Amino acid sequence: MTDVESKYESRSAEDVALITPDHSSTARVNRKLIALVAIIAIVALVGLACAKPAQVGNTATEKAPPPTVIATSVISQTVNKELRLPGELRPFQNVAIYPKVQSFVESINVDRGSVVKRGQALARMSAPELSAHTSEAEARVRAAQQQRFEMESRVQAARAQRTEAEARLAVDQGTYKRLKAASSTPGVVAENDVDVARGAVEGDKARIRGLEENEKAARAVVQSQVQNERATREAANSVRDIESYLRITAPFDGVITERNVDKGSLAGPSTGPSSAPMLRLQQISRLRLVISVPEADVAGVTTGTRINFTVPAFPGENFFGVVERISHTLDEKTRTMPVELDVINDSARLAPGMFPEVVWPTTRPRPSLFVPASAIATTTERVFVIRIRNGTTEWVDVKRGMLMGDLVEIFGDVQENDLIAVRATDELRSGTLVVVKQAQSPSPAR
Repeated sequence: MTDVESKYESRSAEDVALITPDHSSTARVNRKLIALVAIIAIVALVGLACAKPAQVGNTATEKAPPPTVIATSVISQTVNKELRLPGELRPFQNVAIYPKVQSFVESINVDRGSVVKRGQALARMSAPELSAHTSEAEARVRAAQQQRFEMESRVQAARAQRTEAEARLAVDQGTYKRLKAASSTPGVVAENDVDVARGAVEGDKARIRGLEENEKAARAVVQSQVQNERATREAANSVRDIESYLRITAPFDGVITERNVDKGSLAGPSTGPSSAPMLRLQQISRLRLVISVPEADVAGVTTGTRINFTVPAFPGENFFGVVERISHTLDEKTRTMPVELDVINDSARLAPGMFPEVVWPTTRPRPSLFVPASAIATTTERVFVIRIRNGTTEWVDVKRGMLMGDLVEIFGDVQENDLIAVRATDELRSGTLVVVKQAQSPSPAR
């Protein structure tokens, strides 16, 4: 081999070395390229993922139609409802009977359950010291009468003496006049006789004046005795009146419901709430039914209304009473109004102390507004309905009233026939544009 050939072969070997690839270096380069492409692909995918929801959301906002809301109308109706209220039957008249004076029971004519009439004698009491006072008072009356009689006799005697003196005066005056007339003729009548006759007349007049004074004084004494007798008689009458308290009678028709004494018991006037009465009398032919009507249901209460009620003693049987007395004021503690009904109880089947269940009708003074119960939304802050005007929602605060069937009474800034969402929720915000689907208006509550 020549030198040229050797040189060519070595050059060729170098060229081959340059042209022939190094497999280890190529693998490293390929891995770097793949990693770079993968990173670029991941970044591109993440960018697309973030961009698509925003784009889709914007598209939905621009293209989604307003929500459809089922709506109904607010209805108005008069509220007529029956409440079940507890009541209490009480006697129409109820009296605790005590003796007016401290005394012993001499006899008692009634017992628990006795039916009595007005004025009927219930008991007879005995008070010996009171009887003694009566006898003493009557004796004083008799003494005063006797003194008056004596003074009237003195007046009559003085009057008789005066009459006699007046008659004697008339005789003496006649004698004096005759003698006086005769003395005008000298020698007919002695002057002394005329003087004696004149003295007799003067004496008669003086005696009459004395008798008149005596009669006047006697009359004054008689007048005093009359007044004394009157006072004594009044005192005696008072004692007799007190003695009449010993006879105890019924003040009205009724039934004896308590008897706490027996014959020989000592009884007297009441000394306080803890003092047991001698007898208790109640009128049960007519009863009072007392009920307490809640504040929300006092409207429309009128006298003369017939009210039905039942009692546990007679299940399934209805009774009735008539509203007669309304207190027109609320109890400050219970916020209820006491109302009284009169119940005729001639058969005495009902008894004081029973607790009836009263069927109380209530009527609002004016029509009320009602909506379905589902149309009222409640949150922690408010209670409201969703009113729809011109396709736009509006939250309106309300208060709940009574429940009647599926409808609820509401109070607030709403009017009859206002359009409201049938299903209210706080997710349907105020001011939202909606499409209204009219539902059938609710039927009036029963």
